[in-house]
Amino acid sequence: MGLKKFKPVTPGRRFMTVQTFEEITKHKPEPSLVVALRKTGGRNAQGKVTARHRGGGSKRLYRLVDFKRDKDGVSAVVAAIEYDPNRSANVALLHYKDGEKRYILAPVGLAVGDTVQSGQEAEIRPGNAMPLRNVPVGTMVHNIELSPNRGGQMVRAAGAAAQIMAKEGDNAHVRLPSGEVRLVPLQCRATVGQVANLDWDSVTGGKAGRQRWRGRKPSVRGIAMDPSSHPHGGGEGRSPIGMPGPVTPWGKPTLGYKTRKPKPSDKFIVKRRK
Repeated sequence: MGLKKFKPVTPGRRFMTVQTFEEITKHKPEPSLVVALRKTGGRNAQGKVTARHRGGGSKRLYRLVDFKRDKDGVSAVVAAIEYDPNRSANVALLHYKDGEKRYILAPVGLAVGDTVQSGQEAEIRPGNAMPLRNVPVGTMVHNIELSPNRGGQMVRAAGAAAQIMAKEGDNAHVRLPSGEVRLVPLQCRATVGQVANLDWDSVTGGKAGRQRWRGRKPSVRGIAMDPSSHPHGGGEGRSPIGMPGPVTPWGKPTLGYKTRKPKPSDKFIVKRRK
């Protein structure tokens, strides 16, 4: 999928790029595989804003994507490659031989008419899903489970792929796109191949309104506020942030301050990304 540029007839068009959507073969989703998606505007159950700068945006229908890939022994034909507004990756519509329809993440190289399957007997081809025990070392995979039968949680963004580095005991050493090497149980499933839509990361918005379409509202710099609204605010003219350093509107350190707490799953990290 390539990128399209425009003649700079307006300031917004000058740097704007859009995807050409050559891979998309169907423009309306499967009615049986969509549900309504209610917007929150960044507010919690009490109506308080807990995530700032969210609101508005175009209406969306949520596509029910099969991240578990647990339909073993039944092959499916790729009926269409579709756009999904809820994620950076495209989705592929599968028609199984028993009549069921499901969405999966579309990998690079998967085309309409191809056959995919899941299970231990599946071949090593893009779109096929199987336990890591059956994946050869060195294979690129995506949609990886963290625990068996939980569904894929890692490596699902457009262009992402992880590599099986080694197998040791009951675990596989998986190198994630960030560079982190992690132990994943061999009975966890993964899908062969790299997630498609490689040019997604190169798209330039070109104008502020395009971010509003996505539900992202403008953010105001703390240094431009008054002192009652932000710790960085106030002062005559432009003023530095000062010591001890940059903070959030509520006084917590930010911009590089590490907030990640130890997790029980830290023991499965072989090599950190940094």
